[in-house]
Amino acid sequence: MSSSSLSGKRILLTHADVFMGPVLCEVLREHGAQVIASSDALIDAQAPAAVVAAAGEIDVLIANLSYPAPTTPAAETSDEEWRHAFAALVDPLPRLFKAVLPAMIARRSGKILLMGSASALRGMKRASTYSAARGAQLAYVQAVGVEMAAHNIQINAIAQNFVDNPTYFPAEVQADPRFKERLRREVPLGRLVGAREDAEFAAYLCSASANCFVGQVFPVCGGWVPR
Repeated sequence: MSSSSLSGKRILLTHADVFMGPVLCEVLREHGAQVIASSDALIDAQAPAAVVAAAGEIDVLIANLSYPAPTTPAAETSDEEWRHAFAALVDPLPRLFKAVLPAMIARRSGKILLMGSASALRGMKRASTYSAARGAQLAYVQAVGVEMAAHNIQINAIAQNFVDNPTYFPAEVQADPRFKERLRREVPLGRLVGAREDAEFAAYLCSASANCFVGQVFPVCGGWVPR
């Protein structure tokens, strides 16, 4: 991609201070985008619409939503844990979509990209709550993605795991010998996918070069294959 592939594009990025937010801000701006970075938690039901209204007209919404992954065994999962995970990861999505889609439909152009998780694509022990919430995200994107294709709006998702980011793989985790062994054992690449590698792919999906993709979920997992 050229340094001007997103020139003139206004991109609203949520949870811009966590998960993939910081590197996305950097990479998108390098490609010429004007990034409106929001760090609002989006838990309040009115917050997504307020964030969109404050951003003004946008070409792209990147739904980058973060929540600490609980490790509670399924038989011990509380109603509170379940509600909190869905309130942070799932409930904001339809509110954000409802806030941005009318304008996109009216002008017959726009993109939405979800920064999601591959935990929804492969069974993982002690991750039932988190995986369920991330799975709901992907299902929503797939359904709305095919619905909005007729309006020339492209909605897709990146489902990632083993991607370098400060929220789920902080420095202390990466330095742990047990984690390094896990990478060697589980990830064909033998390392985390670089944060910039992931962000460059996101930038591509935000560009006109990716107009042919609708309702797609792209695993980015360092060769770790969902089954």
